[in-house]
Amino acid sequence: MDNAKLIRAAFEARRSAYAPYSKYRVGAALYGRDGKITGGCNIENSSYGLCNCAERTAFFKAVSEGRQDFEAIAIVGGIGDGDETRDYAFPCGACRQVMREFCVPELFRVIVARSEEDYREFTLSQLLPDSFGPDSII
Repeated sequence: MDNAKLIRAAFEARRSAYAPYSKYRVGAALYGRDGKITGGCNIENSSYGLCNCAERTAFFKAVSEGRQDFEAIAIVGGIGDGDETRDYAFPCGACRQVMREFCVPELFRVIVARSEEDYREFTLSQLLPDSFGPDSII
């Protein structure tokens, strides 16, 4: 999968973000082994505990459509509406744990980007070392 294409899809997903409180808009694009890209955005709620991150939105959407085999995710985010961001938007701990449920940590790629040309790439095992997952209880 071309990183630039996945990053573009994350910026596209970001346009749908619902962030009236924080103004911090996040988009994610999840790439499946089937070649499909699933977008997700953050969705805030006035009852803050009910907010959902872009990464989890993408995963839950893909899983609800019957897909559970993923290779990579691109994440973009920040204050404002433009297609470039000032900082990298790293996934929170809850999102990393959801990724761990469905991905092989050593193989799954997490791309955090400020633009198509300016990004950093990690494996999930780098972002969530010594993780607890399905193989821990099966």
